[in-house]
Amino acid sequence: MSSTQPTIIIGAGPVGLAAAAHLIERNQEFLLFEAGPNVAHNIRNWGHIRLFSPWRYLVEPACERLLKAGTWSAPDPTGLPTGLELVHQYLEPLAELPAIRANLRTRHRVLNVTRLGYDRMKDGDRRERPFAVEVSTPDGRKRFIARAVIDASGTWTSPNPMGSEGIPARGELEASAHVRYGLPEIAKERYGGKRVLVVGSGHSAINNLLALADLAETGTQIAWGVRSPPARLWGGGADDELPARGELGERIRAAIESGVVILLSPLSIGALEVNKDGIEVTDVDGVPRCNVDEIIVSTGARPNHSITRELRLELDLATEAVHALGPLIDPNHHSCGSVTPHGVVELSHASEPNFYLVGMKSYGRAPTFLMMTGYEQVRSIAAELAGDFAAARRVELVLPQTGVCGPDRGAKPALAGACC
Repeated sequence: MSSTQPTIIIGAGPVGLAAAAHLIERNQEFLLFEAGPNVAHNIRNWGHIRLFSPWRYLVEPACERLLKAGTWSAPDPTGLPTGLELVHQYLEPLAELPAIRANLRTRHRVLNVTRLGYDRMKDGDRRERPFAVEVSTPDGRKRFIARAVIDASGTWTSPNPMGSEGIPARGELEASAHVRYGLPEIAKERYGGKRVLVVGSGHSAINNLLALADLAETGTQIAWGVRSPPARLWGGGADDELPARGELGERIRAAIESGVVILLSPLSIGALEVNKDGIEVTDVDGVPRCNVDEIIVSTGARPNHSITRELRLELDLATEAVHALGPLIDPNHHSCGSVTPHGVVELSHASEPNFYLVGMKSYGRAPTFLMMTGYEQVRSIAAELAGDFAAARRVELVLPQTGVCGPDRGAKPALAGACC
């Protein structure tokens, strides 16, 4: 495999751009493909949301070094930006740096990644072969040859359905005119005076609930459907090392205690039926649980691994995460909500050297990913590709803890020692 072949980065979000910055600092050739018309295209879909991580955790060090070589002014490190502020004040200026802009290709959607001349079935010397990357471009399909591939494409475009069995609930598709996914803008025109059900137990669901609570004076009625026991919903509160993240749990607890939000727990949705009274929501046992006008599904997302079908990736069976990460982030066995910083060792695939899933996609279906985790991942990978193996294996990150470890936060006692 020739060292003159570039590394291909898939996805020009924060982690993909950070990978580019580290490769630039190490004089490594790269191409950066973004499916959307501009960088950070997925973030723009939830640009109205304010992040709970302050700027000091969002600006990646290598990116900051490149930006400060020009006229860029760093934002207040304690400030909490919205998604759009993150894009406009940091990611767009980063993408405009000549060293990145020259290698960035927007409207380039990766269709397939395989080994040159090899399908999944063929052994031979596949580990030594370069990657063949097929891309849809404005000028038609093109093929690129790469020495390494870093997939930072995320999971945003593959939201989980609301059905408790991992597939759409019966009637979910038929009710699609009244169902939104992820973090939609909570507009009075759509949700004011309506009965709204939010499904999901993570921070996205809480953000949606709190935005809906601001419409309570218009007559909006809010229900929160979760599968988890209520004690696990509040997060770390004052013990969270990201205060804004802890505050989300405290605010939603107050909204429930005041009656603004009605908690339906446990609720595992089996079916929806649109009728004259709205949408009847039925659980998996066929018991009607509520009638609503609108539903917001905030049940997370899943990775789309279709582009790597011809590669031999080692993925965790439960989470679809990188195999080594699966046991660390599976919410069935992990109660802390945070993961030890990790790098190239944990992200490598023995059967496909030099292919890496990074960022949210490396976590598969698991929640609680922090941008800083992705930054450490690509720092380590870039060092490995440059031959600096000591730096690649050195951990250079301390993550803020969630403060939710231990049985007093609703976790099973057996889990507490497993992750803390």
